[in-house]
Amino acid sequence: MANFAYLFERFPSFGQTFCYREVAELSRQSITPPIFSIRNPKDEPAQDWDPSVVQRVHYLPEEKQLLEEVRRASKKGKLTTEIIGALDEWGRRPDFLRLYQAVYIGLRLQEMGIRHVHAHFAGMAARTAFWIDKFFPITFSFTAHGNDIFAPRDFAIGLDRLVGAARVIVTVADYAARFLQERFPNQADRIHRVYNGLNLAEFGRTDFSAAPQIVVAVGRLIPKKGFADLIRACGLLAERGKSFQCEIIGDGPLQNELGAQIKELNLQDRVALPGAKPQREVRQRLAAANIFVLPSVVDPEGGMDNLPTVIMEAMATGLPVISTAIGGIPEMVVENETGFLVQPGDVVALGDAIETSISNLSLAQKLGRAGHERAEKLFSIEKNVRELCTLIL
Repeated sequence: MANFAYLFERFPSFGQTFCYREVAELSRQSITPPIFSIRNPKDEPAQDWDPSVVQRVHYLPEEKQLLEEVRRASKKGKLTTEIIGALDEWGRRPDFLRLYQAVYIGLRLQEMGIRHVHAHFAGMAARTAFWIDKFFPITFSFTAHGNDIFAPRDFAIGLDRLVGAARVIVTVADYAARFLQERFPNQADRIHRVYNGLNLAEFGRTDFSAAPQIVVAVGRLIPKKGFADLIRACGLLAERGKSFQCEIIGDGPLQNELGAQIKELNLQDRVALPGAKPQREVRQRLAAANIFVLPSVVDPEGGMDNLPTVIMEAMATGLPVISTAIGGIPEMVVENETGFLVQPGDVVALGDAIETSISNLSLAQKLGRAGHERAEKLFSIEKNVRELCTLIL
């Protein structure tokens, strides 16, 4: 047990392995906070989750049962007049379920004697935690990640109110911490950077023996990942007569569009879209590769990557990393030291960087070794989880 609780929108989630790793590492350190999840991650691809972690998750009821439980609590006199008044005043306005979820969770936290709740993302979970803080003597904090701060959605309880009310605001890159501190100078002293972390021992090391060389990318098939640029860069490399194979691991709404692009450029024998894979298989594919590429861009809504976990994973594997100078990526990828950074959307520069890594094995190995050392220094989950606990406990 711990004197705080976790609150997630969905846990564990296939696309948010960094959240699971954080909770699992706390368990390894004998810190086992209660875990509440607003949604059940059903219909997601299978993952290698530790049953002892998953079994601790308390999933909130669906809307009908949730409302009934809150009404019963009200009839039993468990709700203050302030809570009842807030529920009546809010009525069925958008996001009204956050208030009911806050009551449901807050009552249970009170019974447990817990006085703090930590959420991930400045989204649904953080908005629920905001109301817990309003209704109960329970403070809250949250970890912000990427689009939730760079391109936040419009809600009555927006990013400004979340930052104003939270006891601690954590984000995962210096870039994002500065972004928030400049936007919210009155709360700057409450905004902290704690990098996501990895258990580096889980990752095998590449031996650069693949022939032809394998270029691997991992991520959701969405605009901000820039995979269309990677496919175009592969087209340039094919025109130059370079021998390589490229795998873009992940799924998402651009699956068909990217597949059509591969056919249009006649790259079917060079570029594959194998779909999403469990973490164990991702680690295997990274260890079999020669180069990792993530050509991130800013999407039309302003969304962008902050500190992509897949880059950490590639560095842990000892791969040279080619990416773009967006968000916190330059805090991971140091130009000509652990990899190469190109400008977003610069397909020619992207192709040139991949060609350099393909053509110079000793350079690729040197960049990969330096990347692994940097991962050990910055992204140890054991150290970073202790740092988080220092802030929120």
